[in-house]
Amino acid sequence: MMVNLSDIKDPSFLNDLSNKELEELSKEIRTFLIESLSKTGGHLSSNLGVVELTIALHKVFDSPKDKLIFDVGHQAYTHKILTGRATEFDKLRMHNGLSGFLKRSESIHDVYEAGHSSTSIAAASGMEFSKKFIGNSNKVIPIIGDGALTGGMAFEALNFLGGQGDHQPIIILNDNEMSISENIGFLASILNNIRSKNTYRKIKTKTKKFLPKFLRKFSTKVERGVKGFLTTNTIFDDLGFSYYGPINGHDFKELIKYLNIAKKSNRACVIHVLTEKGKGYKPSEQDINGSWHGVGPFDIETGKQIAKKEENIYSWSEIISEYMINYAKNNEKFTIVIPAMIGGSSLFKYKEQFPKQIIDVGIAEQLAVTMSSGFAISGVDVFTPIYSTFLQRAYDQVNHDVARQNLKVVFGIDRAGIVGADGETHQGLFDIPLLRHIPNMTIAHPRNPEEAFKLLNYAFKVNKGPFAIRYERGNEFYDFNEGITNETFDKPSWEIINKGKKAVFLSFGSMLEQVKEEVNKQELDVCIVDAKFIKPLDKDIIKYISNLDVPIVIYEESSLLGGFGSAVLEHLVINKLDTSKITLMGIKDEYIEQGAKHLVLKELNLDLDSIIKKIKEVI
Repeated sequence: MMVNLSDIKDPSFLNDLSNKELEELSKEIRTFLIESLSKTGGHLSSNLGVVELTIALHKVFDSPKDKLIFDVGHQAYTHKILTGRATEFDKLRMHNGLSGFLKRSESIHDVYEAGHSSTSIAAASGMEFSKKFIGNSNKVIPIIGDGALTGGMAFEALNFLGGQGDHQPIIILNDNEMSISENIGFLASILNNIRSKNTYRKIKTKTKKFLPKFLRKFSTKVERGVKGFLTTNTIFDDLGFSYYGPINGHDFKELIKYLNIAKKSNRACVIHVLTEKGKGYKPSEQDINGSWHGVGPFDIETGKQIAKKEENIYSWSEIISEYMINYAKNNEKFTIVIPAMIGGSSLFKYKEQFPKQIIDVGIAEQLAVTMSSGFAISGVDVFTPIYSTFLQRAYDQVNHDVARQNLKVVFGIDRAGIVGADGETHQGLFDIPLLRHIPNMTIAHPRNPEEAFKLLNYAFKVNKGPFAIRYERGNEFYDFNEGITNETFDKPSWEIINKGKKAVFLSFGSMLEQVKEEVNKQELDVCIVDAKFIKPLDKDIIKYISNLDVPIVIYEESSLLGGFGSAVLEHLVINKLDTSKITLMGIKDEYIEQGAKHLVLKELNLDLDSIIKKIKEVI
């Protein structure tokens, strides 16, 4: 039975398919995903790995009555296809297009949204406990990867749920064998198999055949103990779950069998499913660095990305990484602490050269920050790169553990500003409001690589406390043959990069260069100020531009509430300076959807044309 993916409206058709037909469907979905993502880009390898698992979940459970909660949500493409959205994949992760994550507004089958990891079991806890309030007996099934299981909240939720004997969530551990090793041993396999059946009373008889006589009277304890000796997954049993696995995540017979067993169970269950990340496409199957986790458009035959890298054009992450390589060459007492984003932060090259001077703590931002405080207090220079959106998860550690003790931790705030296709869960819009009210904290944002290097030199060689350098998701030109400057700044200060008398444009970041070029091109008489230090403010330049008595446009690709513009206004009000000529441009009180950065900025009236238009209005 051939299925036209475009005709799928909901998962109910799966009930009529045999296992053989399900296998054909999984091949068709993999082909569709490879062909579709080769044009749009997206999260490829993780989705190729869970095709059979997702089909089996939708065959056994009744979505949306039964709640399927995909942790992060980036691996839910098969789920989207089975719930009627195959025709929308041509606009995957595009402006006003199909989200790359779960989206409640897209489908009733998307019962929970995320984008950050390790939330699914906690959310499932709330849904599970809600049953007694709403009189619901349907199943709640969080699907979490072995990587996401390293997140602290996942363990907190496991610890909580395991002790609640009257609740029966079914936790699917999607293990691609990269973090959790396989169970070994014949008796362990028997014990797992016996536990997976509704024949527990037979355990004593079957188990005793394999046990010494003096241990038989302790069969229940021995079962647990031997299993603990021969397997690596006893933590789930110890926490109070019925543990089944590991099972083949690409075998429909096995998947459906164990899912049905868990469905009938009166206990909380963990089903440990082994999957192959990138299955069905050789380049992604052979990927060990995560290069195929999230990809742009690519050539299916060669596996090469279509976008060609131009000479001397680097991402901001690469630029910062090159600085760290240079710094590590001259500083043995230096390390990087990073939470699971070595690839995303372009640090593989650094890791190859300095494997003993980088620590990946997994998806554990709080751990990364507080561990960094330990390095700093011991006199070791430490760089802690974290995406702006993920820094939100470690606010207390930045505040309480680092800044309160005035420790010299240098934070790299990657993906600051509008990020594009990943959408609202990944926009880097809130780090300035989060950080700028924290005492001892210095915040900076360079407009070009040369300025970034000077700011980092200041952070490591001059500054004595915590320092956060923001940088965008974008590319810049730099010729590394010219080396990396040793110059720095004596103190936090701003810079007038264009003189003018009729208006002031005050901002930071790469947009400054574009505005300067366009202002000069149109011969506008505008003073442009580079506020490279977001905190502390340069009070002398603020006083200078205030005394010019001309309109001042303050621009930031960040939240206006509690942002840089707010800081300037606060200073003006406190010092009884005029605020009547101030215009703020930035992100209002809203979440920003996905889309190419230039399109999103245009829609928000924050693109270059909108800036020039605003400057002309106020002159």
